[in-house]
Amino acid sequence: MRIKRHFLLALRLCTIFLIVDFFDVPVHAQSYWVDTYTNAAVSSADPIASSVGADIMAQGGNAVDAAIAVHFALAVTTPRAGNLGGGGFMVIHHQDGRSSALDFREKAPLDAYREMYLDENGEATSQKSQLGHLASGVPGSVDGMVKAHSSYGRLSWSTLLQPAIDLARNGYPLRASQAQSLNAARDEFSMFEGSSSYFLNDDGSLWKAGDEFRQEDLARTLERIQQRGRAGFYEGETAEAIVREMERGGGFIRQEDLDAYEATWRTPISLTYKDVEWITMPMPSSGGTVMGQLLGMLELSERSFDSPQDIERIHLFAQLMSRAFADRALYMGDADFGDVPVSRLLEASYLEERLSTLSFDQHSPSEELSHGEIDGWTYGVESPETTHFSVLDQEGNAVAVTTTLNGSFGSKVAVSGAGFLLNNEMDDFSIKPGTPNMFGLVGSEANAIAPEKRMLSSMSPTIVTRNGKPIIIAGAAGGPRIITATWLAILNILDYDMNAQEALTFPRFHHQWLPDRLLVEKNVLDPGLIERLRSMGYDVVESSGLARIHLLHVTPDGVIEASADPRGDGGTAGY
Repeated sequence: MRIKRHFLLALRLCTIFLIVDFFDVPVHAQSYWVDTYTNAAVSSADPIASSVGADIMAQGGNAVDAAIAVHFALAVTTPRAGNLGGGGFMVIHHQDGRSSALDFREKAPLDAYREMYLDENGEATSQKSQLGHLASGVPGSVDGMVKAHSSYGRLSWSTLLQPAIDLARNGYPLRASQAQSLNAARDEFSMFEGSSSYFLNDDGSLWKAGDEFRQEDLARTLERIQQRGRAGFYEGETAEAIVREMERGGGFIRQEDLDAYEATWRTPISLTYKDVEWITMPMPSSGGTVMGQLLGMLELSERSFDSPQDIERIHLFAQLMSRAFADRALYMGDADFGDVPVSRLLEASYLEERLSTLSFDQHSPSEELSHGEIDGWTYGVESPETTHFSVLDQEGNAVAVTTTLNGSFGSKVAVSGAGFLLNNEMDDFSIKPGTPNMFGLVGSEANAIAPEKRMLSSMSPTIVTRNGKPIIIAGAAGGPRIITATWLAILNILDYDMNAQEALTFPRFHHQWLPDRLLVEKNVLDPGLIERLRSMGYDVVESSGLARIHLLHVTPDGVIEASADPRGDGGTAGY
């Protein structure tokens, strides 16, 4: 089995580079290996973490138990995105047909204020929101995992933490991609005492594949969480270390912020498409609402396509994406701080209005395309290194989790004495409404900074069910591309009967309104079709790696197809 998994991982790493001129080839001319399991499965950004989750379920744990164990394992094996110092979202579909959504998104510190990243001339200084101590929001990951366990966990909390502790203390061999990512950030790491000690070699040499990576301080932090739960992070030695780190670098997080933080259970968004239900996150995740708009406009367009390769389909989908992201920019933010008109944004009448400006043969320039109009609305007072994992247990419980530090290695600040990195999620706010963040996204007052406010997110953990049973568990890393990539991959399965690996390997495209450009993956689009798209008014930009998805698909005969995106080097596990 181990040989098979290694072969499949190598195949995944190769397939994305072998797909050329795909628009001239029927989709089912390609057939890709897919890992299959009969009882339970995990797909994540790290093969070790996936194995941890599968082992937990083999011990009698449920999908929530496995998700918690995977989350903490990723904090050790994938420090660029897995985390203790970040946050995220969890969607659960229970075997009895109920669904739950857990918001453990970071919050702005109590001392945060609207103009905190503006210079004396009122201009945005985005470096401060992306690098260093001032970029960090209050972490939510640990409280989120504690809440998930207290509500739905089965195995002991100690059991779920132990694999991560062992990985941190005993170490693991770096893969080539892990060594490369650590080396790429060495200049930023060298700016901060804790980061230098944890992520740079003592002799100044570069990391290489096969190097043993041990994290003793992180192991001790995990042990405190294992022994004391929430108090092991938000109080005591770990909390004191966070506050000292903030004081050292001029950050805003204080003990009062840690005391006040609380993850929140929310009502998931439910979307109907054909004969299935999409269950996904509400605000402050924009993913569920944007995907709802995309699905609604797609059905209202009454267009269908024989192949996902049709240029007419690419054009239509790009126009739908642009309109949904224009609405995202104005209307979406933390619904705890003001009215976000989600219901109106998803109404058929509103979506019909948005479609009325669409040309089926010409791109609508973003400078001419704005958000839709909602009468009387006022708002009161992602190098994308997120990570996603999908879990399904043998009882039919499904969990989709997306978690992040925001940028690769977050703020690049590691907490001295505690061994973990802090996020740079403050950049996901509109630090100055209308000014793009690191992903080129713009926002309005709805996503302006305020104390204890959660910043808007593109994370889109999603579970698709048919007749109350989960058939697809999916989500992605990749900033705003998360939304479109997840949407496209799920449609690949639902509309074109692709298997899980085909669905993820199939090339992607993305449009987010601003900047006004259509991103397509490199070396896969026929040059003649690029020219046709340009003649329709598109600024076509070839890009590598449009998001990384981790997906499970349950076939009609009950086989679990598990796929880790070939654009990364993750892995699956199960039994």
